[in-house]
Amino acid sequence: MSPMTTLVNDGNVIVKPMSTKQAASRRASNGGDNQQVTSAVLHRSLHHVPLRVESAKGHYLHLSNGQDIFDATGGAAVACLGHGNERQVHNHPSKHLSATLTMHRVRESINDQMKSVSYCHSLFYATSAAEDLARLLIDSTGGEMARAFFISSGSEAIEAALKLARQYFIEKKPAEPHRTQFIARQQSYHGTTLGALAVGGHVARRALYEPLLSGNNSLVSPCYSYRGPKDATESEESYVRRLEAELDAEFHRIGPNKVAAFVAEPVVGAALGCVPPVKGYFEAVRRVCDKHGALLILDEIMCGSGRTGPVPTARYPNPLHAWQDPLVGVVPDIMVVAKGLGGGYMPIAAMLANHRVMDALQQGSGSFGHGQTYQGHPLACRAALEVQRIVQENDLVSNVRKQGVLLGKLLKARLGGHPAVGDVRGKGLFWGIEFVRDKGTKEPFAPGEAVAMGVHELGMQEPHNISLYPGTGSVNGRSGDHILIAPAYTVTAQEIQHVVDVTARVIELFFHKYGDRYRSKSGGGRAMMVGQ
Repeated sequence: MSPMTTLVNDGNVIVKPMSTKQAASRRASNGGDNQQVTSAVLHRSLHHVPLRVESAKGHYLHLSNGQDIFDATGGAAVACLGHGNERQVHNHPSKHLSATLTMHRVRESINDQMKSVSYCHSLFYATSAAEDLARLLIDSTGGEMARAFFISSGSEAIEAALKLARQYFIEKKPAEPHRTQFIARQQSYHGTTLGALAVGGHVARRALYEPLLSGNNSLVSPCYSYRGPKDATESEESYVRRLEAELDAEFHRIGPNKVAAFVAEPVVGAALGCVPPVKGYFEAVRRVCDKHGALLILDEIMCGSGRTGPVPTARYPNPLHAWQDPLVGVVPDIMVVAKGLGGGYMPIAAMLANHRVMDALQQGSGSFGHGQTYQGHPLACRAALEVQRIVQENDLVSNVRKQGVLLGKLLKARLGGHPAVGDVRGKGLFWGIEFVRDKGTKEPFAPGEAVAMGVHELGMQEPHNISLYPGTGSVNGRSGDHILIAPAYTVTAQEIQHVVDVTARVIELFFHKYGDRYRSKSGGGRAMMVGQ
């Protein structure tokens, strides 16, 4: 019996047989068979130890088995500056074209911080690292946000946002303590802790813990232009009106004065696979929230910190956040950022709140009733501060926009016509490819077929040597396969071409090799044929 390969994708578990070649590669990477049973680490899979990374530089992860893997996703859209501390970048498109960006800046900033203070308790003390990072982030919002709160992960940031929303309605004048309900969207994912998991709508990720999840959350349809419209003739305006009416109806079903906040990702990440909103959608959401007095919480854990390449406007000439893009076009009351904030150099996330929320607390208790041991950790804040300074000083968000346009264009040209590719969508350096059994009917593959995981595993093999981020549940929280592509902000046009070429070859080979297994069973639309 062949070993099993298990993907635990931010809480979503997919298990499929591992080929003999894959199993041998893992054994070689991890020091032989004994490594699988002697590891003291509780890895995401208990069936095997993950491939071991010995070092990383630029876009590449260097494994102990000798493979050099092109990390086309920055982990989980985290490594926005690439890997390693000494890679030099000469390619950014700003006016400082000849400038050299050296990653050792982040390493040295962490070392410098350790020489002064590496930890102090936020209940009693503050540090320049946290203060400076907070000021940078507040300034990046054009002054729309008032305060920043630093923790260690996106899940923690969502938990803090939910608690802050609750406290706001307790302390505002007049108080509204009955506002305890949250509305989010189906096929959404906002974190793995119980509160964050409860507010999300990803069925498979919730399943194991359903009895433990709070019942003060409800869901509406996502804004999902590939599957959401009634048919090809429904206009974007009509689709937005329908979603707005659905959200408004959900407020009324719950009781308009019982809803604390609506929670959503501006560009949906792992759960749907890089799905941007339809123009006007978030303006409609904002109208409904304002109509009923609820807060708007935007989750930019994955899509924020420049990842989607927000377009400059007169109001936001140097945008960093996804909500600053005209496609979103609204200001949240509370926002959270994480992955690209620290670029993977340190675990860090942030919750930012606007003046409306902070004024209520200022005039009320004068405190935030929440705190954590590693809140505002000086090493994490200093690392994130340096990462964000590098992004700003070198105008890397411009490169995200430029290379993102190229990435989307090349992916659509190369894979848009493939019979197993239903949709190619994304924004900036944040793109998703959704797989379907039948292109005409949009029939998804069954969850047990683990198509996205299969594409990922094939990509990791020689000669492809590329890491693609697999995801599932895009159709209903269980069915639906997609992969994400999210390279570093420093990526060049040549590297984009490499990513597209290798990704396309992997997808074409996967469905050529296993086409009979995944041939359409519905009989409708254009069936996927082996070798196409």
